[in-house]
Amino acid sequence: MAASDTGVYKLRCSLIGHSMDVRAVAAAVFPDGAVVSASRDQTARLWAPNSDDNGFMEAHVMTGHSKFISSVCLLPPSDDYPHGMVVTGSNDHSIHIYSLESPEPVYKLTGHKNTVCSLAAGKFGTLLSGSWDKTARVWLKDRCMMTLSGHEAAVWAVAIMPEHGIMLTGSADKTIKMWRTGKCELTFTGHEDCVRSLSVVSNVEFLSASNDGSIRRWLTTGECTQVYYGHTNYVYSLAMLPNGQDFVTSGEDRTVRVWKGGECVQTITLQAQSVWSVACLSNGDIAVGASDNVTRVFTCAPERYASPEEIKEFEEQVASSTIPAKAAADMDGININELPGKEDLENPGTKEGQTKLVRSGMTVEAYQWSVAQQEWTKIGDVVGSDEGAGGTATGEKVWYEGKEYDHVFTVDLGDGSPKLKLPYNLADDPWLAAHNFLEKNELSQLYLDQVAKFILENTKGLTVEPAPGAQQYADPFTGANRYVPGSAAPTDVPQQGQGSTLGSDPLTGGGRYIPSYTARDMEDNPPAQVPQPTNPYFPRVTPLLFEQANPGAIVGKIKEFNGKVPAEHQLDESGLDQINQLLAVTTNQQPGAPTAMQMNTLWKILQWPKEVVFPALDVLRLALRHCDINQHFCNSKDGPQFLTHLQTFLSPDAPPANQMLALRAVCNMFAQPVGKGLAISQHSNILATTVDCSASTNKNVRIAMATIILNFAAVIQDPEDIEGKSQCLSAVATLLDGEKENEACFRLLVALGSLMVGDDNAIALARSLDLLPVVARKRGITEAPKVGECARFVHQLLDA
Repeated sequence: MAASDTGVYKLRCSLIGHSMDVRAVAAAVFPDGAVVSASRDQTARLWAPNSDDNGFMEAHVMTGHSKFISSVCLLPPSDDYPHGMVVTGSNDHSIHIYSLESPEPVYKLTGHKNTVCSLAAGKFGTLLSGSWDKTARVWLKDRCMMTLSGHEAAVWAVAIMPEHGIMLTGSADKTIKMWRTGKCELTFTGHEDCVRSLSVVSNVEFLSASNDGSIRRWLTTGECTQVYYGHTNYVYSLAMLPNGQDFVTSGEDRTVRVWKGGECVQTITLQAQSVWSVACLSNGDIAVGASDNVTRVFTCAPERYASPEEIKEFEEQVASSTIPAKAAADMDGININELPGKEDLENPGTKEGQTKLVRSGMTVEAYQWSVAQQEWTKIGDVVGSDEGAGGTATGEKVWYEGKEYDHVFTVDLGDGSPKLKLPYNLADDPWLAAHNFLEKNELSQLYLDQVAKFILENTKGLTVEPAPGAQQYADPFTGANRYVPGSAAPTDVPQQGQGSTLGSDPLTGGGRYIPSYTARDMEDNPPAQVPQPTNPYFPRVTPLLFEQANPGAIVGKIKEFNGKVPAEHQLDESGLDQINQLLAVTTNQQPGAPTAMQMNTLWKILQWPKEVVFPALDVLRLALRHCDINQHFCNSKDGPQFLTHLQTFLSPDAPPANQMLALRAVCNMFAQPVGKGLAISQHSNILATTVDCSASTNKNVRIAMATIILNFAAVIQDPEDIEGKSQCLSAVATLLDGEKENEACFRLLVALGSLMVGDDNAIALARSLDLLPVVARKRGITEAPKVGECARFVHQLLDA
């Protein structure tokens, strides 16, 4: 059967230019047939079709966002802009609107308090935006006309119906809402997970796609008229084909699926794990944005097909992909000894996109059935699936390159290249071993998780006994040993109350006991009886404080600046002595309690000009740990005013020293119940102000920001406090992806883990904020081992 008869989609071309995930694509207004792509690399690009072949050329690059772009749409032509305008929404909370004449935005829209993750254009220049801040906003040119509030979680999807001023929003709260003139008229329920995409079918009908793996067709009266199943993982995006009834979808299962007449008629598998976005062009071609940084265009018109050589190369890249065993198990279940051989591929499939696993020697291969082509197509090799991949389970060593290893695995990339060797010792960190293997063989670090999981599967969880004198686990914040409830302290660590606490946890005084298991132990005991690695990082249930002090240096700096401030703010010798005494009391250098005069003197120097106020903030930071001073500043009557004054030091143009010390002072408010209560009552305000400092590149500012979020995570433990946890998770999502400072990254990960432990709602919220791929990337951090290890524990929660 000819492709022209069947309308089979094949590769037209690949558009190379972005350096990170292509998160959104859209059909451009001009030139005809063009595509716009938007990426995590903070750029959007216009691709124009070539006149002499089936490819595209990069015609325009749009810049200006300070963080990744997550959404894009096109405003229709107007008198001022006859070629239309490109609109982008970003993790920097802003919307940029571009003409095709300049790389810089014509104007910027601000108002959202978190990532702008969805956009839709309407008539007369109307724009609808959705955000992680749980709202949608309606814009006209550069003005926000109204805010749509009512969802309980991030607004991931928006759409504008063609008539009657009806707008639609889809949310991580699993609902869709229909709005008219700013009022919610109807709430649609039925999806079992986050609603990720909406697409208008007609004046009275629309489609929705969800993380629950389904697509639903709805009437605006509220009825769900059809549910479509086919994807095996999250469905991220959907778009209507030109006939107005059929559509295409994409998702986390590596596929684009074409739906006609209510059935999935074609499945296109990519080598990228996340297929973030699809858009349909006016000629029926499909533009696709994916996590491998590439935008691809597929066509069902034979005259626009790529060359046979390019199509073959694309298919071979897909076939050589590796699929984690867990993903394969989700498709068919996997046991290499029970799988059929390749001869089973002679039997036709029963439906489009059906997946079959077959055995080829000691390799498991995955194939997908194409109804249109009536054949099985290889989509990759399953990794981590068989016991005979390499190495030994008997404890015997294997020699490789002059060294002994517990295992030396053979890795076949399936692209005709020589097989590679992966040496591994049971005492090694699987992720570090995977990282070194990929680096040595010049392979993409995107495969880090797959290789590490392969190692874990094939070592069956074996561990080795620590060498004599090996360093024990340490508290990740202080370096001290960590106490695990229910375990005995090592004999060389005194029990609490027995005197010295050297090397003990600063909160409990106890040490940490780690049981060890040798390879021989594992042969004598079933693997099911082996404890999983203990998570030493979260949940964190006590606030983290900034307690390091140098009172002499602080007082010396205050004396130096005292002569430079206006006369009404200067301290006399008595006032300087009051500050000295206050520091002595609050740093335990002398007994006693702070006096009202000392606290009033501190308040006086907190009014100093911003250029010289930082030593006063340092005094405040230390003083807030004391219960009397905490009560004085943070009580219910004076606390809000005190907090307002403290936040003046956090403006974007404030000196970094002021920002850092004001943030640290907020952290130390948590040291006493009164300050903790003030922080909890003002958590929305504090978190928003903290995130507003995110433009700072100062290391200490970024660590202090992360610590504030960590402290909120430590005290917001009630699963019923959905709003508090949601705001904390949103703050983590805003900061974590672009965080380059390892200690700040670590504290954000601990905060995230603490918020999610034992709370399925918090885990669902975190997933809806797309934190899973962000955390997955953090697992590859090796220069600070605790960051990668903590990320792996967080990832286990998110990916359970």
